[in-house]
Formats: sequence, C-alpha cells, structure tokens
Amino acid sequence: MTMSMKDEILKRILAANGEAVSGQELADSLGVSRTAVWKHMQTLQEEGYTFETIKKKGYVLTGVPNSLSPTQIELFLKTEHFGREIHYFDVVDSTQTIAHKLAQEGAPHGTVIIGEEQTAGRGRMARPWESVHGSGIWMTVIVRPDVTPQQASSFTLVVAVAVTMAIKTLYSDIEPAIKWPNDLLINGKKCTGILTEMQAEADLVQALLVGIGINANQEAADFSSEIADIATSLRLEAGEEINRAALVALILQYLEQFTELYIEEGFASMKTLWEQLSCTIGQRIEVTTIRERFEGIASGITDDGVLQLTQDDGLVRTIYAGDIKIL
Repeated sequence: MTMSMKDEILKRILAANGEAVSGQELADSLGVSRTAVWKHMQTLQEEGYTFETIKKKGYVLTGVPNSLSPTQIELFLKTEHFGREIHYFDVVDSTQTIAHKLAQEGAPHGTVIIGEEQTAGRGRMARPWESVHGSGIWMTVIVRPDVTPQQASSFTLVVAVAVTMAIKTLYSDIEPAIKWPNDLLINGKKCTGILTEMQAEADLVQALLVGIGINANQEAADFSSEIADIATSLRLEAGEEINRAALVALILQYLEQFTELYIEEGFASMKTLWEQLSCTIGQRIEVTTIRERFEGIASGITDDGVLQLTQDDGLVRTIYAGDIKIL
C-alpha cells in the first residue's frame, strides 16, 4: 500500500504509543520541511486527531477518530493479501461501482474499496442501502479465486461466515446469526448485508466483488422510519462504540483464511460451521422467487450452499435464489 506523506506521519505518531514525536525529526527522516510537517498535522487535526504540543519534545497524540482510513486499518491488519491495497473515500456513490472498474483495470486479489458514506449504496436486486456517514462499514473486497462461475455461487455464504466470526470474536455479547443467503441478524433485526457480484468468462472467474455493509455505530434515530423496526446496529446491541477499523481488519483476516479454504476444498469444508451460525435452518420460512411464493421448513443446505426446503406434504424443494422470510 502506497502511503501519502500525511499517512506516514500519522503512522509514526501512532507507533510512538503516547510518547512525544519531534516535528524536526519527522521532517529530517521524511525529507520534507518542518513547515510541511506542520501543515500535515493541521490536516490530521481537521480529520479528528488531537495532539498536545510539548515544548522541545514534539507532538503527543491525545485522541483518535473512529475512522476507516488505511492507516487506522493497518494498525490491526494481520493478513498477507487482503487489505494490503485500500482505496479510501470520505463520500462515494457505491464501493461496488468503483470495485468493478478497479477489477477490470487489474486490481490485485484482496484489494479493498471503503467509504465513510455511500450516496447510492445498494443491496441485492438493486435495493437501496442506507449508508450514514461515519457510522457503518461500507466496503467491497476484490477476490480473485481460481474457481469456475458455478463454484462461485456459494461464496456469499463464505463471506457471511467470515463476518459473523469477526463480530463474535470482538464482541462476545453479540450473537449475530446468518439468514440465508446474505444477511446477518441480531435478535431478529438486520445489521449486515452482503452483495457478491462477478466478473467472469464462460469457465473462469476473473473477480468476485464482495460488498459488505454493516450497521456499526448507528443510534436508533439514525434509521429511517421505513427500516427502524427491522434494522439494528452493533453499537445498539453491544452497548458500546464499535472500533470500525479493528472490525474491518479482523473481517479481512477471517475472509482471507476462509477464502483459501474455499479455494482448496470448496464450500463443503465450512458447511457445518455455516449451519451452526445460521438462524435459518430448522425454521419455517416463506420463499419468494420471480415466479412463485411458497413456505415450509428450511431443512438444510447442500455442499454447494443451496437451500433445501421441506414442504408440509413432504416434498423437498431446492432453492437456488429468492427472498426468504422467517415465519
């Protein structure tokens, strides 16, 4: 990841762990003027970082904003590929749109596009997704697995497992559950949506664009009246502010780990874990497809991640795509 001068200064100040960092030493080591360092410090303050200036010693970091800047994420990152190239935006129309363009231009495996706000965020079937500034995690990861388009159909379920595990690891009091195929619920309310889109040839996946939207730090008043009764945030459920950068880094760590497993062994290798984390299996559900609507018991998923539903007459139906409602 190529860092700007401002980010390099911030990285060194963060690494000082509360000790003073000399402005002159920063200037000398980075090959810039003392005035240039001061200007970058002013920009960092405008972004929400706070400093105490100690005479003859330098800058001491006293406050860090809850931001998703590459520098903040890198502090927690333990991956080899995922998140090693990050495209960060304060405001963006949709991270998916930018990901499609970057993927076509050859962006490497694990590239992340992330924004503080989306003005045209979307979920499955082009449904709008509310993306409040500075409150959630709105990102797309470019994944380049060596699989066929047919094999890639189950990758959304892999992503759901990675996000669920990351949330449970950092916030043990929260119990997110996966609703097939792409939502995470907490106490029956939606906190996360996943959108996987594909760039592919007939027999080869060029890239999977994995969009992840997480309601992280919203308060109840942040949700519009249309979704207030069905949406929640991690903050509301945990009762504390969510460190978004730490959560992003851990999601990328789990996603890298599970992607490697998925490429080597397929979805079947994590099917049991998905079922353990799901709130769908064993429940009575209503399924809506393009052609019809029906209901029954969600009796399981196949090794390819396809949902199986048992109707009241005993007929087992295979659900490849559709909307489900837990009854």
